[in-house]
Amino acid sequence: MSKILIIGACGQIGSELTFKLREIYGGDNVIASDIRYSNLDVVNSGIFEIVDAQDYASVKICIEKHNIDTVYLMAAMLSATGEKYPMKAWDLNMDSLFHVLNLAKEGFIKKIFWPSSIAVFGPTTPTANTPQHTVMEPTTVYGITKQVGERWCDYYHKKYGVDVRGIRYPGIVSWKTMPGGGTTDYAVEIYHKAITDGTYESFLSENTELPMMFMDDAINATVSIMQATSSAIKIRSAYNIAAMSFTPQQLAEAIKKHIPDFTITYNPDCRQQIADTWPKSIDDSAARKDWNWKHNFDLESMTNEMILQLKKKYETVQ
Repeated sequence: MSKILIIGACGQIGSELTFKLREIYGGDNVIASDIRYSNLDVVNSGIFEIVDAQDYASVKICIEKHNIDTVYLMAAMLSATGEKYPMKAWDLNMDSLFHVLNLAKEGFIKKIFWPSSIAVFGPTTPTANTPQHTVMEPTTVYGITKQVGERWCDYYHKKYGVDVRGIRYPGIVSWKTMPGGGTTDYAVEIYHKAITDGTYESFLSENTELPMMFMDDAINATVSIMQATSSAIKIRSAYNIAAMSFTPQQLAEAIKKHIPDFTITYNPDCRQQIADTWPKSIDDSAARKDWNWKHNFDLESMTNEMILQLKKKYETVQ
């Protein structure tokens, strides 16, 4: 049985990925780790280790202690936060990747999952149905680290045979966890505010269209690419994946079907400049062909689930 280490298990995607992998492979075979005890649900759900993703020795000790053969590297500083702390973002995002790639090169682990992002694209990239292979000139530190990371993943696979796999996440929407400093955070915040306040002030303009995905689909994509045979993975940088694209205005209209009195206002901030450089829609035909990727949620079904689950959550708190 594979022994799995999740680095950054307390984050938005890492936390839900931890629970899914433990459901599939068993709690004893999935070790969660992070730099601190910031998500007690994850910490108390199984084996948990404090691991500093920027410290090679810290990562290696944990891998050897638990006989790890597969690593999901989910630790990262996201786009909006990265613009405030550019050097910290660079150091975290790049050092952590190099540590894991080198541990694989040295034979300590066999397989790596590393998440990229639509942030690798920039203002010169075609915005509609953005191709798998296209111009990438990112304008954020986060996007730069992800673009560089993609090239290193491809290099380590070709040069050293490292089995590394990645996907370019779009914006992720989840009712279980709050986002962590990204440009698409509004698409989670809006649901919470719709239920608690009946109104929301969006930090993106009403017609800003971006690729989005419900968390269940993002987790499914992550698990699916890692379960695929090595020969099926033709792209070792990162695959495009897509589910839906919408604007804040379209999302608000979807919410109004459940909460008719909901109102939205717009006050774009610095994140608008980032969003303006990203694609509006994504061509993910390569992922669908190579390892049978498919999504299950569209805007309507995602909104149904978000409203249902968040109402339950807030009723429980009250």
